[in-house]
Amino acid sequence: MTADVVTKTTTVIALMISLKLINIGMSHSTAAGNRGEAVLDSSGEPSHPNLHDTTSSDPDTPHLLSNPSNTTASAHSSAVSPANANAPQLHRRNRNQTQTGIANIDSSAARFEGLPGQVPARILGRRQRSPAPDRRFEPSTGRSYTPDEHLIAEPRAKRRRGNVTMGGSDILDPHNGAPLGISNGSSEVFSGVTNGNKTALNGSSARDKTTSVIRRNEQSSKYFGHDREEVTRLLIQALSDMGYRTAADNVSQESGYELESPTVAGFRSAVLTGSWPVAEELLAGASLETEGPGNGLVLAPGADPNAMRFWLRQQKFLELLEQKDTSKALIVLRSELTPLSHDTGKLHFLSGLLMCRSVEDLMAKAEWDGANGQSRKLLLSELSKCISPSVMLPENRLAVLLEQVKQSQIDTCLYHTEALSPSLYSDHFCDRRNFPTEVALELSNMADEIWQVQFSHDGTKMAACGSSPEVMIWDTRTFKVLESLDGHDGGVGNIVFSPDDSLILCCSRDGHARLWTTNDGTLIRKFPKFEEPVSGCVWAQDSRSLVVGTLDPNYSLRTLNLDTSEQYEWGVKHRVQDLCGSPDGRWLVAVDNQQTIHVYNAVTRELEFDMELKARPTSVNISQDSRHLLVNKCDGEAQLIDLLTRNSVQKFFGHTGGDYLIRCSFGGANESFVLSGSEDGNIVIWHKNTGAAVERLHGHHPRCNAVAWNPTDSYMLASAGDDGRIKIWSNKTVSVELRARHNQAGNGWTAEER
Repeated sequence: MTADVVTKTTTVIALMISLKLINIGMSHSTAAGNRGEAVLDSSGEPSHPNLHDTTSSDPDTPHLLSNPSNTTASAHSSAVSPANANAPQLHRRNRNQTQTGIANIDSSAARFEGLPGQVPARILGRRQRSPAPDRRFEPSTGRSYTPDEHLIAEPRAKRRRGNVTMGGSDILDPHNGAPLGISNGSSEVFSGVTNGNKTALNGSSARDKTTSVIRRNEQSSKYFGHDREEVTRLLIQALSDMGYRTAADNVSQESGYELESPTVAGFRSAVLTGSWPVAEELLAGASLETEGPGNGLVLAPGADPNAMRFWLRQQKFLELLEQKDTSKALIVLRSELTPLSHDTGKLHFLSGLLMCRSVEDLMAKAEWDGANGQSRKLLLSELSKCISPSVMLPENRLAVLLEQVKQSQIDTCLYHTEALSPSLYSDHFCDRRNFPTEVALELSNMADEIWQVQFSHDGTKMAACGSSPEVMIWDTRTFKVLESLDGHDGGVGNIVFSPDDSLILCCSRDGHARLWTTNDGTLIRKFPKFEEPVSGCVWAQDSRSLVVGTLDPNYSLRTLNLDTSEQYEWGVKHRVQDLCGSPDGRWLVAVDNQQTIHVYNAVTRELEFDMELKARPTSVNISQDSRHLLVNKCDGEAQLIDLLTRNSVQKFFGHTGGDYLIRCSFGGANESFVLSGSEDGNIVIWHKNTGAAVERLHGHHPRCNAVAWNPTDSYMLASAGDDGRIKIWSNKTVSVELRARHNQAGNGWTAEER
């Protein structure tokens, strides 16, 4: 019996010594692995820190506690070391506890208690690894880590911990070598962990980890296929433009990207502050993109440095004149501007500014607002066009790109009726049910044929004329008749509202042009008679002068001044079938009764160019952007012409022409459509950009002479024909509302509901 006791005692002591040595060895391994990290050897076998209590199932075996250490010091030193005062307690594993993942724990005070009855991780006579090294702990150092920080860190040295063999519960995943922990019948594959962050490893090799870093770096240079630096710089510029300077600085600091290099920023500052020597010095060191490295200021392809110097010195010259320092200004003109030989005509103009007697006179003649105005910003804007966008972003670049996106969606919207700018939150789309394809009202009792229908610029009025001697004006909300302009000797071929909509000019076939007020229908001017009918009119933007066109070849174009009653003959010798003017006041276009379009400079009255067509044109219109000319022809074709390039950019087919004048026009939201009457009585609507016919509406019999779209209501258009009727078109919803308002107004003017 005594021998048995001695044997048991000896066995227990041996067990205690063995386990103590194991714990001390694992503590040393933990120190080598740097605060509890798993250290991989070259074979890919993981070594694990001693984080688990070893509990014997033998009731006579005492629980042996070993205090894990983060250094190579003895476990007993933790009792007196402040740093170890809050060291984590031992962890007991419960086989029945399901492992759910790897926790990133920063606090060193975390505690995990074991549950009674847990199965021991090591048993007597057998050294065994923990079933699943599922958790790694790192003492809090007061430092936060970014999620990807560990990816760019140098890989740690790999060591093998001695005297550790793989236990039966350790299963290697054949795909990536990570241990597979099994608990409570469920399994979970744990990936490698670095600095408390979980990262997937493809094979646990240094080469694979480096490849992952390279791949991530390659991906990080792109943002959904876009260059990350370009996107970031655009955001920084946009935030600055919107006044969010702090946010812009934060984005720049965090991303590491600058909006501009110090050289470019210095050039910008020099121009805006009037430091002309600095600006010229930086410009002198600039280089082209195809040349070697310069000072950081890169010029765009085709940029002329001499022209840029001329602009800088011109601003300097004007500012000296503003300061009334004529002597220095003269020196700049002679010694700095003249040697550049940039623009002789400009030099003569600048020389004439020396004679200005006042600053106001200088600003008026030079069309310049002074150093304290916008002149320096405008100068910088022009200079920036000559600098590569890679170093100096074009102004408001993100806003320009967003506008292009919106316009692109509008351009491809087949039934675009939404006048408001599309939202950036979703793709733009307009429902066909909102398109004006239903007749809301039919206005009749206007005798005989109707040749023209027009809306006012503000969309509140509509006027029509025809073979009868009267012109009618309606209110477009109720289509109540506002005025009946009677007093013409014969029919009226055309009507044109003034830009402010206070006046309307009626072009009569009796050779007179008559001017009426729109608010009370008063005739205020009857212009001298022409030998032939008046065919059209173009108003000046101030509504105080106009140009009339006639079929009289001797007086085909005449300017009339309403304030002075002066008249000016243009001296052209062709008939004018129709004419129109551009909203910006630059162009005046007239078509004759042959096959020629005549394009004039509306300011100088000089002929810019002629265009020969293959068929006789019947009507012309210019778009709101003053860029495109729409021509309808008698051969059943409408044509869109770019006035700047003088090229045809689109053609529209599907309507029929003839000997009579058929009018076409732009219309819809953003002028997205072209519409025309037709000899067969139909109304054809095309998508302006694609040329596709989106609607064909049966309008009048025998022919539809004119169509017009309300410029402020994309759901309303009007058509007029030889049947003496005007049809108001809209969608189903608006038609119901319009008929209700019209019937409620009850004005005696006949309107038929459909």
